[in-house]
Amino acid sequence: MTAPVRLPVGILSRYRRFSRFNSPYPAHDAGRAIDLYPPGEDGVSPVTGVVRETHTVGCPDRSYAASEDHLIVVDLDDEWCRRTGTEPGTIARILHVIPSVEPGDRVDVGDSLGPMTRSGFFGRWVDDHVHLGFRAPGTDVLRASGSLPVDVDVSVAGVSWNGTGTVLTRGPSHVVLDAPTHPDPGERFAAIASDDGVPLDGGLAHYAGGGGFADVDLGRTVSLWGTRVGVATDRGIEWEPIDVTANGERVTGLSLFAARDGDYGAKVIRPDHEFAVGDRVSVDVVPSDDPIRLGVG
Repeated sequence: MTAPVRLPVGILSRYRRFSRFNSPYPAHDAGRAIDLYPPGEDGVSPVTGVVRETHTVGCPDRSYAASEDHLIVVDLDDEWCRRTGTEPGTIARILHVIPSVEPGDRVDVGDSLGPMTRSGFFGRWVDDHVHLGFRAPGTDVLRASGSLPVDVDVSVAGVSWNGTGTVLTRGPSHVVLDAPTHPDPGERFAAIASDDGVPLDGGLAHYAGGGGFADVDLGRTVSLWGTRVGVATDRGIEWEPIDVTANGERVTGLSLFAARDGDYGAKVIRPDHEFAVGDRVSVDVVPSDDPIRLGVG
């Protein structure tokens, strides 16, 4: 099995949130990419190296998003590779940033690569972020698939939550609740936990699979509020056929991630919802004969 690229806390702490599984796209299969959410509008570099090339690519047609996205390819420094347990010559692929860098430019961790773009490659409820993946030396950097596994060398606290909260903010396709509360905002990462304390990652259950921010034994059952929601596989967690409900009505799902910012709270996805700020919401999961599964079209 190929060893993963392990991102250390010194890199991850520059971002307010991150997720390896909260996407339907093949690039994220089996945690082979990570989405990093900077605190501002600039795409903050998570890598050190020299820009090899940049490309502009077309996006799925979304009314809320740009028609183009951008790929930045970086040849990684040997020292950066050593810190992350990666073979020298490994290449980084970065998406969702309008490049202000050019081929031949050197970039360091923390540098601005350019402003982030609202890409048609992610849902309306997804915040702007930096997509990061890696390719082994000598491989095709332009294909969407073929990236190395990505891991994080940082502890993520599992936060228990009873499923209730009050709408704190709202968008056209989601609401953020005031619960659960972050145990130590600004100091460490935390994520909503399963019944047995595994911090969860991914789109529950509107994407087919997710993962955990802790090791989960192969075949282990994962439950939430007493309902079986998934089974651990060698690719993460395969969600069971379930629906997420809010106040008894089916919604698209829950967006799960690791966060260190004080605005952390459950993100409930439902396009064209009627929830208002201040509304009390009770979230649950129930078995389903026809679960929502969002694809890449």
